[in-house]
Amino acid sequence: MQHQPLDVAIVGGGLVGSLLALHLGKKGHEVNLYEYREDIRTAELVIGRSINLALSARGRRALAEVGLEEALLDHGIPMSGRMLHDVNGNRKIVPYDGNTNQCIYSVGRKHLNEVLLNAAEKYPNIHLHFNHKLVSANLDEGNLSMVDPQTKEVKSARADLIVGCDGAYSAVRKEIVKRPRYDFSQTYIEHGYLELCIPPTADGKFAMPHNYLHIWPRGQFMMIALPNQDRTWTVTLFMPFTQFHSITDQERLIEFFRQYFPDAIELIGRERLIKDFFKTKPQSLVMIKCRPYNVGAKGLIIGDAAHAMVPFYGQGMNAGFEDCTVLTELFNQYGTDLTRILPEFSEKRWEDAHAICDLAMYNYIEMRDLVTKRSYLLRKKLDELLFWLLPNTWVPLYNSVSFSHMRYSKCIANRAWQDKILTRVLYGASFASIAAIGGLTYRHVTVGHLEQLSTAILSMFQLLKPKASV
Repeated sequence: MQHQPLDVAIVGGGLVGSLLALHLGKKGHEVNLYEYREDIRTAELVIGRSINLALSARGRRALAEVGLEEALLDHGIPMSGRMLHDVNGNRKIVPYDGNTNQCIYSVGRKHLNEVLLNAAEKYPNIHLHFNHKLVSANLDEGNLSMVDPQTKEVKSARADLIVGCDGAYSAVRKEIVKRPRYDFSQTYIEHGYLELCIPPTADGKFAMPHNYLHIWPRGQFMMIALPNQDRTWTVTLFMPFTQFHSITDQERLIEFFRQYFPDAIELIGRERLIKDFFKTKPQSLVMIKCRPYNVGAKGLIIGDAAHAMVPFYGQGMNAGFEDCTVLTELFNQYGTDLTRILPEFSEKRWEDAHAICDLAMYNYIEMRDLVTKRSYLLRKKLDELLFWLLPNTWVPLYNSVSFSHMRYSKCIANRAWQDKILTRVLYGASFASIAAIGGLTYRHVTVGHLEQLSTAILSMFQLLKPKASV
């Protein structure tokens, strides 16, 4: 195997880019990290998405590999389940894992990025470059051209490996998309998001129980809230743009909240709700799928640059962090032989990335609508029972995605297998019940009675029947 240290250029100094710098810097490679923004650790205002992040098993493992898991868990706030708010203000708890009480952690995007950059700065072979915006790259030769957004000074660099970690609108990916026969799709959903805030109570406490992800599911739209270290809540309203555009003044806004989120008016505060709602425009949500992720043995994209997803499974960051784990494992296996590492990463990762993109879309429907259905709650209870009885055989979908390292594509295949088993069992139980009751009472039952019995059993079957797999 080749073991000569590489000169690596990482484009994008966000969460995935800074973590990958740590992974590769720890292995002794010379890493230059280029970020088009100023250093967020000294910036007064960070422009960009501030949706809270849900740290789960995949992200935790990638952080543990560079010695940062415990530091982030100490900062994060554990959330053991969802707390659902109905239109009357009543609340219901739905645990993520009713058997072992596993949890996900609410962490601040800015804090996590600062921790990663501070850790990277301690390595003498990791070099941080801010205000470096990529304008072009020759991924076959390993050449980059960048410009300082403020001074307009043009700079160039050369590397053995260029890795694009520059998000959903990746400049590195734009260079790859130009190539023939490249698979790429970009999908904007018809729903946008807008952030609000629930302040602490007058005595400085959380305004709601803080160890839960709070959800206001309303069918075609929803609102969620995640806890912050300063006792505030980051509240995110997701709904169709047409609905956002219909709220044109404060009277319509308050009327809308009184109808759908009456308890949130008091939690947020009437005046603050009005101010925050009209302060910014609702933002778009995009899903990116593409393949392959490499250009020969010199170019690669990971994280959102390779597989941006909607935020409803809380796996965007975790999937990007898992990219770092998978790539590091290939470096461990093949040394620095990029002719083997990069193509294998692409082949190994694209199917899982596409799978979690699809799961994230599905989970929006679950969070805004299905969580209120009896069929969903019954299925969840059944999954928990079977998981308790057969922990190595029957792993519920959410557990496999958030609390295991099972490949995302395997999570979907596992769920499809479970649906198939349950469908067969339910059909078998239905016909067995009809046969048993018919055998006992056929002399005393009319055709009308049998029809009523069949209808009742089929209704029960429809209630318990698993939802279509994604």
